Amino acid sequence: MTVTARGGASRDGGTRERERMARGGGLNLVGAITTQACQLLIVVALAHLAGQREVGRYAVCFALVSLLGLLALAGFRAGLTRFVAMHLADGDAARLRGTVRLGLGITLGGSVVIAVALALLAPAVAGLMGDDSIVAGVRLVALSLVPSSLAEAALAATQGWRSQKAFTLIGRVFDPVSRLVLTVVLVALGHGYLGAMTALAATSFVTCALALAALARRMRRVERARPRHELGELMSFSMVSWLSALAATGLIWADTLILGAMRSEEEVGVYNVASRLVTLAVFVLPPITATFSPHMAHLYHVGDLDEAAKAYGAATRWTLLLSMPAFVLLLVFPGDLLQIFGRGYGEGVLVTVILAVGQLVGAAAGPCGIVLNMSGRVWLSLLDNGLVLVLNVGLNLALIPRFGIVGAAVAWSVSLVVVNLVKLVQARRVVGISPVGAMTGKILLAAFVAVCGGVLVQDLLTASWLVVVVAGAAVVGVIYVTLMVTLGTHPDDAAIARRLVLRRGTTRGRRPA
Repeated sequence: MTVTARGGASRDGGTRERERMARGGGLNLVGAITTQACQLLIVVALAHLAGQREVGRYAVCFALVSLLGLLALAGFRAGLTRFVAMHLADGDAARLRGTVRLGLGITLGGSVVIAVALALLAPAVAGLMGDDSIVAGVRLVALSLVPSSLAEAALAATQGWRSQKAFTLIGRVFDPVSRLVLTVVLVALGHGYLGAMTALAATSFVTCALALAALARRMRRVERARPRHELGELMSFSMVSWLSALAATGLIWADTLILGAMRSEEEVGVYNVASRLVTLAVFVLPPITATFSPHMAHLYHVGDLDEAAKAYGAATRWTLLLSMPAFVLLLVFPGDLLQIFGRGYGEGVLVTVILAVGQLVGAAAGPCGIVLNMSGRVWLSLLDNGLVLVLNVGLNLALIPRFGIVGAAVAWSVSLVVVNLVKLVQARRVVGISPVGAMTGKILLAAFVAVCGGVLVQDLLTASWLVVVVAGAAVVGVIYVTLMVTLGTHPDDAAIARRLVLRRGTTRGRRPA
């Protein structure tokens, strides 16, 4: 790829870069579907086999896993991906080896300290959550913390090669599938939420071993050199990135934790079911973001802002294009979809709609936070996330006592809309990058017509919830796809599709008979 200082890549080279991003995104999409399906089925299994109370307990423990896992990583997830990609671009084996050693070593030390402290303080943590019966669950969180944190760090480092294979196959396919199988067995045997947490702890050790092996294979191909440990550069980025990610994760889980402290476990269970359902709509966001991150770091590092803007636009376009049908279903059929989890979740209908609106705005904004982080503006992302977390906690404390789970949903959606709009403006004004070719107008137009079709199905069809959902999904899908084809796809997507098809045909043609 030909690069000029602050200039653009050749057109063919830029298309190849986005083709590589598309391949990684496609693989990650498979992983995201697998992960979301497994997480959904775990909640379904708990809801049907153990009840709302156990779902609520699991939700609180899983929130602790997410928050403390991020605390243990100390920002090295983003730091490892960014600096590995940069050192590979520069051909700097010494700095590459030093970065990987530092990232894994500090993650290991930090996770051990946090895990030991959590195990010792488990009764106090359970009391703070308002349920003394989850002490064993908290200790299982502590047990899983070290291997899960090391696995995340190792897989983040492999992404610096701009390859998603290890990240997806190990972290997003093997781990959730094995956890689901073990969870179903243990919950069916009557172990409730503790069965689910035991499964999480057990699979995290196997996943960690596989992740470290995948990273070791890549490191063996790196030129031998004495590791150069530049702690200051890595720590300054990673610590700010860590605080930013911690604030963002706090935004995700603050509502669940505050609900757990202020309302009943049954309400937490209903809220968790609704939020899990809405999360399915944006299952494409994590894989596309994971693919976009190393490409953004690479393109910004070599000074190709034009190609970075096109990659940003492609990531935004793919996210909204692929997630929009699910948003339409959530907005039109929330009550029917909630029956997947069984009876007794009708209170979550309004919650589902409110959460879906917030997530829709986030999807339309695209990976604007990644643009800030991978261009080195992590301090700005930290400021955004910190202020919005304060806003979110304040809204939760004000709204939950009076409105319960509906108040929590409003607090979360308002916070999500605010933080995404702010970051979208900052990406354009501060970094100088806007999502070129996002096609937001066409996608929203197709979605509006699909909503009308879904409402018509809802009004005319009187049948079981399953029949309504299947029929509605079929009508919405046909309308949406037909309109998007009629309105026209982006030229880059057509070119990338042709190149991928030709590449696959060439690969097959080279295989011996």
